[in-house]
Amino acid sequence: MEELQYNPILVTLVFSLISILSLNLIFHKSSTKRNPPPSPPKLPIIGNLHQLSSLPHRSLHSLAQKYGAVMLLHLGSVPVLVISSADAAREVMKTHDIAFASRPTFKASKKLLYNCKDVGSAPYGEYWRKIKSIFVLQLLSNKRVQSFRWIREEETALLVNKVRQASGAPVDLSAMFATFTNDGIARAAFGKKYSESENGNKFLRVMTDLMEFLGVINIGDFMPWLDWIGHLNGFYNRLDNTAKQMDHVLESLIQEHLDPNDQHSPDFVDILIQICHEDASIQRDCIKPLLLDVFVGGTDTISTALEWVMSELLQNPRVMEKLQFEVRGITKQDQEIRDGDIEKMHYLKAVIKEAMRCHPPFPLLGPRIAREDVRVKGYDVAAGTMVMINGWAIGRDPASWDEPDKFIPERFLNSSIDLRGQDFELIPFGAGRRGCPGITFSIVAIEIVIANLVHKFDWKLPNGEDLDMNEIPGMAAHRVVPLLALASPISE
Repeated sequence: MEELQYNPILVTLVFSLISILSLNLIFHKSSTKRNPPPSPPKLPIIGNLHQLSSLPHRSLHSLAQKYGAVMLLHLGSVPVLVISSADAAREVMKTHDIAFASRPTFKASKKLLYNCKDVGSAPYGEYWRKIKSIFVLQLLSNKRVQSFRWIREEETALLVNKVRQASGAPVDLSAMFATFTNDGIARAAFGKKYSESENGNKFLRVMTDLMEFLGVINIGDFMPWLDWIGHLNGFYNRLDNTAKQMDHVLESLIQEHLDPNDQHSPDFVDILIQICHEDASIQRDCIKPLLLDVFVGGTDTISTALEWVMSELLQNPRVMEKLQFEVRGITKQDQEIRDGDIEKMHYLKAVIKEAMRCHPPFPLLGPRIAREDVRVKGYDVAAGTMVMINGWAIGRDPASWDEPDKFIPERFLNSSIDLRGQDFELIPFGAGRRGCPGITFSIVAIEIVIANLVHKFDWKLPNGEDLDMNEIPGMAAHRVVPLLALASPISE
């Protein structure tokens, strides 16, 4: 028999092949041990994008009812974990808060928010901790919020007078709430109303465009190979124009505060300018996104919440009468409503909580991103996965709420559940490190307006018509049509 010849090249190839097969077997075996969240079937290239409607919180809710409260979608090339229950939200925002403490970056937020240098979209880290501390201490601390009480009271009185001057004609509450919120926040942060000047009106118009861009799904963020579409359809051109206009307005605002001839009481802008002078790490382009945070995080939250509270009161006369009985019993007709009065209005607080449960101003909380591999409710979530928490779905989860589709404020009268991020059944402001820092600022404004409107007026819908309770597409869930109502002043 002829002897086999030793061939070192052949031996090396065989050894390499065996090694590769062994490694593949090992990795395949380990990967099969992973337990990914359930996913709906996806299409090539676009993944599950075709399953999102113009109201994604509703379509995600429908998918979650079939695939579970922890569900993995693929939006183009981006894996997205969708959370639709209080227990799962608790794991993301409390148990694994640090693992999910960062934000994904999108082209619109990078362009409009100065490369994500604002509190809402900045990546988790030292810079974010510093600017959040500045934002909270200088504008949103309890002490600061209390110091703005006189502004809230003056703006509320103006709102009440506008309603009274309607003389029986329907009033556009949606427009009035927007003006109240914009003027109140502008006075607190910028030292003056912005609706009273041309520059201010320009700012508000540009802010409307900014909010629209931040709420739009840009196909290039999820399918980079289709990024050219944004150039072809003019999306990026419009985005650039809005960013330039916004920067011009903010620069003008800062220059006004730097003018030694401009006499005004120190405000948030002055504080930021002073910090910029004292801290080399805080540049001019850090001041501007913080000013945007004031409006992005405040105006839509408050005005949208006011719209939905009054919508539900008009839709539910029994609740309206019960709230009026409480408010008018605590504060007599010839008295002004004080903070101490509102603290006694337990049904008012229950009404606001119930409206926030049914209609969170931002149905999908700010997206997060997994900074590391982590397990949520027993499922493996890979680092880099985007996380979307469906606050709207959580508020309507029958596992947490009896008769979730009904407006029943009484459910909160003997309940310790609050909306400040400790009870995950009710998280309209989010929770954890990335929860909204303006909760107190928003709640006190909502309370004083609603208390005054039900205290001083009887309300009904024009011609007894039914309300359209649908939301408009966008980041904030405004009503699809403005809220019109008839107000009758009660006798002095």
